[in-house]
Amino acid sequence: MAKIIGIANQKGGVGKTTTAVNLAAALGVLEKKILIIDADPQANATSGLGIEDATFSTYHLLEHSVEVEKCIQKTASPNLDIIPSHIDLVAAEIELVDRENREYMLKKALQSIKANYDYIIIDCAPSLGLITVNALTAADSVIIPIQCEYFALEGLGKLLNTIKNVQNIHNKDLDIEGLLLTMFDSRLRLSNQVVEEVHLHFPEMVFETIISRNVRLSEAPSFGESILNYDAESKGAIQYLQLAEEVLLKNENLISN
Repeated sequence: MAKIIGIANQKGGVGKTTTAVNLAAALGVLEKKILIIDADPQANATSGLGIEDATFSTYHLLEHSVEVEKCIQKTASPNLDIIPSHIDLVAAEIELVDRENREYMLKKALQSIKANYDYIIIDCAPSLGLITVNALTAADSVIIPIQCEYFALEGLGKLLNTIKNVQNIHNKDLDIEGLLLTMFDSRLRLSNQVVEEVHLHFPEMVFETIISRNVRLSEAPSFGESILNYDAESKGAIQYLQLAEEVLLKNENLISN
């Protein structure tokens, strides 16, 4: 049965989609069966994996208008499927408002395919709207990317409150998988300060892996490829493989305990 992990932060530009795509690709390379769900109307995870034409998308999934199997597409990355996004997804935020159990639409839609995958990764929109609440309600845990820059922790409290509300009302089992430090530049004192600050405030929650600023990592999406397909020897590819191994180790330890 798949573990569902949401990648969420209402701040834009923190490496959320980069993490969703490359963690999913790295888990696939490590021979896990992975589904990535693009739950962001900007559809960056979709284009970042080279998917251009999507007949059915996350919009149809949330609306329950087609079977989930019809929304799934294969990607060029090994063991990695995707449910793509489309700009239409913006409309779902409005259309679902009057629906009964509107926060559970994604959770319900995924029930029939959970057994087909080891991990399902959801790339959330940079907002705390209804689509993100759907993702958090469906998820078992959440990874929060935090960029190593000024205002890094701004808004984190708000996101943690949203997670707490979802736990209280919709999904009592939702766990925080970890905080992931991204866009790290060892030459900058500020980057090092942010790392220290996050470790000081959230010592138990931070991943050991830190994602550095990396030119190849920035280039990969424009070629419609994960960093592992684009340049498997780059620092970005190595770090996302380390993150995938860390996630697997943590979850396999939980199962064995």
